[in-house]
Amino acid sequence: MTSKHKQSNTTLKRKVFVGLSGGVDSAVSAALLKEQGFDVTGVFIKVWQPDFLPCSWREERRDAMKVAIALDIPFLFFDFGEEYKKGVVDMMLAEYKLGRTPNPDILCNREVKFGAFWKKAREMGADYIATGHYAQIEGDFLKEGKDKEKDQSYFLWTIAPNDLPHILFPVGHLEKREVRQLAQKYGLPVSEKKDSQGICFIGDISMEEFLSHFIPTKHGEVLNTKGEAVGSHKGALFYTIGERHGFNISKKKSEDGASYVVSKDMDANTITVSSSEPEILSLSPTKVVLKDVNWIKEPEASSNLSARIRYRGEKIPITLSKNLDGRIMVEFKNPERGLSLGQSLVFYSNDPAYDGASTCFGGGVMDEVL
Repeated sequence: MTSKHKQSNTTLKRKVFVGLSGGVDSAVSAALLKEQGFDVTGVFIKVWQPDFLPCSWREERRDAMKVAIALDIPFLFFDFGEEYKKGVVDMMLAEYKLGRTPNPDILCNREVKFGAFWKKAREMGADYIATGHYAQIEGDFLKEGKDKEKDQSYFLWTIAPNDLPHILFPVGHLEKREVRQLAQKYGLPVSEKKDSQGICFIGDISMEEFLSHFIPTKHGEVLNTKGEAVGSHKGALFYTIGERHGFNISKKKSEDGASYVVSKDMDANTITVSSSEPEILSLSPTKVVLKDVNWIKEPEASSNLSARIRYRGEKIPITLSKNLDGRIMVEFKNPERGLSLGQSLVFYSNDPAYDGASTCFGGGVMDEVL
């Protein structure tokens, strides 16, 4: 929370809608904002849930309602099932059918939390929306969260720059243990609740199980780089470049190391693997073209940028340029293993200057390798 968002008792209270998920992070966010003098309303967001999963949202809504009661704040219920199904699930399924690997959490942030939720809140007179994300906002910059194990800036690169001044991340400057302590201090009923797992709002289910309900799949062959069949797999769409689990290798020498997916052919329903480190590196790209690029804050110079190609991944030095059709091209110093199209590449500063937290400038979706 930055100083510019703190309110005195003599000033007009600013209205904030807090997305209460039923978890501890959003609950503490609401408590902190109320303590700082905001006019706080708690909102539970319902999204689409498939018929084959047990209903979990009612239990989460009950926990969110208990938090609102404990804090003595108004409580609202928003149903964004249609927006979630169209903007997250349908988009995710379309990408997987093409052999790509989208990130549903990033889609959810774009379409629901900082899309439909902010639009609805604004229509109802809110000045801000707030969530329990571990990230920080300093002026018109998005920064990493203080807790490096919980930092969620990677998932936030789609935030529109005009919306950033209206977004609050009250726990971004805290460690997770401090959030738990504050939950106990405020007497919140979710202080001991475990963190949720799984696909965004959908729940604790593997991606393989989820996809199998919507996309017909069949077993196929695992190939080596010579094109020889060496094993079997459960369906090419289930595998991401760089993955080394979930398929069977029948023709394997005892001295061979782990085999990694280096490519896949959706039409032939095959995946190609290799256990040779030099071979894997030779097949790994040094350049990638992005689509759907969003700049939260465009850097003054692109020569001092790094990027993450996966959540919690190491930041990699990069060079930016534009190809002939004007799209942004990212070049790495060395071949990047495990780069999968459809995933997000997120831009960061190389020189953290704010409490050791790097700036997140924005990002894009990896669309083509060169």
